[in-house]
Amino acid sequence: MKVLGASLVAAIALTGCAPAGFESADYGNAAEPASNDVVATPGATAGAEPETDPSAEATAEAAPGEANTPEISDEVATNELNAAKVPRMGTTVQDENGFVLYRFDKDEDSPAKSNCNGDCAKIWPPVISNDGEPKLKGVDESLVGTVTRADGTKQLTLKGWPLYRYIGDKKAGQWKGQNVSGTWFVIQPNGTKNLTCLPAVSKPVAPPADSSGDAGGDADAGGDYSY
Repeated sequence: MKVLGASLVAAIALTGCAPAGFESADYGNAAEPASNDVVATPGATAGAEPETDPSAEATAEAAPGEANTPEISDEVATNELNAAKVPRMGTTVQDENGFVLYRFDKDEDSPAKSNCNGDCAKIWPPVISNDGEPKLKGVDESLVGTVTRADGTKQLTLKGWPLYRYIGDKKAGQWKGQNVSGTWFVIQPNGTKNLTCLPAVSKPVAPPADSSGDAGGDADAGGDYSY
């Protein structure tokens, strides 16, 4: 009976994560169709190639990574990391606009390395910064750092894990990226995954359309969305 009771409690707990009648769109386990209406949140253009000044090439060769670091606008940069609680998930880390941040299991934390580029970075915009010193609320300063991405931008890290947003989150406080591909998870202020609520593994949304009008693919059409 004790074993049966434990199983029943576990089942209730799992159901409580996404109770019947609760809108799936509010907590994030539903794979959405491709959408070209991407919310213009900070970091959304982080995957773009930086403009380079030919006159600075000699300087760049003398000091790799220094002269080549692109300057980003305050509108694109992330200037705050805030610990905040959201319903059914609990503690999260959010940017100054209240968007929940994530970590990626295929990244590396020691030393920090981002393995999300190309279409991946269009779906999961990196959280980038000019100075690597965002204002903090409920986040330990000693855990915050940066990693230089392939395009030269500086991505904020938390306990070594690069930080991202998810374009499937259309408004502040949503966490539709939780357990996407079984590799993306809401990050907590101490850098660990928040596994309070773990919906079934789902596919990510498709990347936004490029300038030619072609979408990056359809998340439900068999494309390679392992990221």
